[in-house]
Amino acid sequence: LEGNRMLDKIRVGVNKAYQDVFDRDTYVTAEKVRNEYLGMGMNHKTLLAVFRQHNEDYAKLVGKMKSQRSYWKYCVVYKHLSEFIRTWYKVEDIALKELAPAFITDFELFLRVEKGHCTNTVWSYMMPFRSIIFTAINNGWLQRDPFYAYHITKEETKRGYLTKEEITQMINGTFKKKRFELIRDLFIFCTFTGLSWRDMANLTEENLQISFDGHLWIKTSRQKTGVATNIRLLDVAKHIIDKYKGVSKDGKLLPVPCYNICKYGIKQVAKQCGINKNVTWHHVRHINSSYSLKTRNLQRLSA
Repeated sequence: LEGNRMLDKIRVGVNKAYQDVFDRDTYVTAEKVRNEYLGMGMNHKTLLAVFRQHNEDYAKLVGKMKSQRSYWKYCVVYKHLSEFIRTWYKVEDIALKELAPAFITDFELFLRVEKGHCTNTVWSYMMPFRSIIFTAINNGWLQRDPFYAYHITKEETKRGYLTKEEITQMINGTFKKKRFELIRDLFIFCTFTGLSWRDMANLTEENLQISFDGHLWIKTSRQKTGVATNIRLLDVAKHIIDKYKGVSKDGKLLPVPCYNICKYGIKQVAKQCGINKNVTWHHVRHINSSYSLKTRNLQRLSA
């Protein structure tokens, strides 16, 4: 009789341990139940909780030490991981200690098959994820690296470029919507300065200086590298600055929309101008902008 009472007590304790583990982690193993029952349970960190905290901390550094674009990428990866865990594992989160190499390869498969991403996009999403895992390891929340046997290589890609004729087509383009005209002008500005979208968006009037040679220059630093850059302004870029002078309300030199609007907008601009290429803002760094434009083209930009 005494033995039966002891067995009943153990059964109740094990059931309680099981429920506690399930409520905490939503993922139960025999080892976790045993540890909980024996008093060796611990408050396990979960992947998405750690990721969320990272993103909240990262957001506070945007504009200081971190870029908005990098923050967006972490947010996108978090969103994909949330969907992956929910659809493949049928839970809302997963304990860090439950992560195994199979989780990593399954996530890659999810990105390729269900999201339709190419190798380079998968690579760009795996890097932030790996960074979160390193953070967990460095904080002692994770003992084993689930990435230890994982390998993905970024594929070589050929950067496209626009010809002089295509640039002229774009400059001569007319648009019913003003926002497409603005995006066209910003793209041309980057083409004739060699600035990236981000560096252009950061410009203020303080970056414009007349040098000892009497010419107007842009003096700034590349956000990505921190390298100081001096760029003499050609007539094309000057016309665009004059066209939008005083339009921006936040002290910026040009009224630059967010990157996603510019990213998709330039594709519409190219399409409306009859340019049959997948135009991106990376093209501006691969265009020979040394040729001169006819006066009528400059007048169109300053209209």
